[in-house]
Amino acid sequence: MHAAPRRTAVTALLCAAFALGATACGPFSDDAKPAGPFGELSGSQIVDKAFAATKGAKALSVDIDEQGPVEPLKAYLSLDGRGRCTGTLTIGAAGTVELIKPDDKNAYMRFDEAFLRQQVKDEDAETQKAMLKELKGRWMKGPISDPDNKGMLELCDLKKLLSGFEQGASGIVKGAETTVGGKKALALTEPGDDGETNTVYVATEGTPYVLRIVTKGGEEPGTITFSKYGKPVEAKAPAAKDVVETE
Repeated sequence: MHAAPRRTAVTALLCAAFALGATACGPFSDDAKPAGPFGELSGSQIVDKAFAATKGAKALSVDIDEQGPVEPLKAYLSLDGRGRCTGTLTIGAAGTVELIKPDDKNAYMRFDEAFLRQQVKDEDAETQKAMLKELKGRWMKGPISDPDNKGMLELCDLKKLLSGFEQGASGIVKGAETTVGGKKALALTEPGDDGETNTVYVATEGTPYVLRIVTKGGEEPGTITFSKYGKPVEAKAPAAKDVVETE
């Protein structure tokens, strides 16, 4: 079983633990070629190969739709190996956050009105009105070293995003060939604990990237879809007039 990725209050629903394992393939005779896009590779070997390729991607986009023990999370982020990241996160009924991380120094976040009202609900009416007036439609700028930003910004680090997946796990079964986002893929599935089933879809043409991870049943069902491998990330800092500095 894989160790679950680290969680935070904001991103607890993202990092569901996906158990990835494998069964060994039997031996093949010299005159019999193994069927399937990955030939004689076992499920474990395919998954290891796919996660190694994904972790090494120069850029990609991640689409998350998960239900956690507290509230659901939906997110769409584009990120690259140079630290740039941009996208949106919708956390339960709290609202939506837009995120831009143009470099390794600062991050910019813009909260919709629903999210802002949730954050200031315990303030008096006058304070609520003043804060909404100042922040509505504007970006909050803060250093990436700020602990308050850490949890959300971990979603922009591909290696951290995938750090919960260890190599050489056991129990995966190679499934049917299918398509994910128009790309040919092989499904690899492992039944988990408490009725949970985890399936990884790996590209069968070109680089064997992970295209999708699906968890059904259990406490945190959901889907993470990976796409736009290698596409440059457009993450530019907002205009100064639209920014509110935070300490």
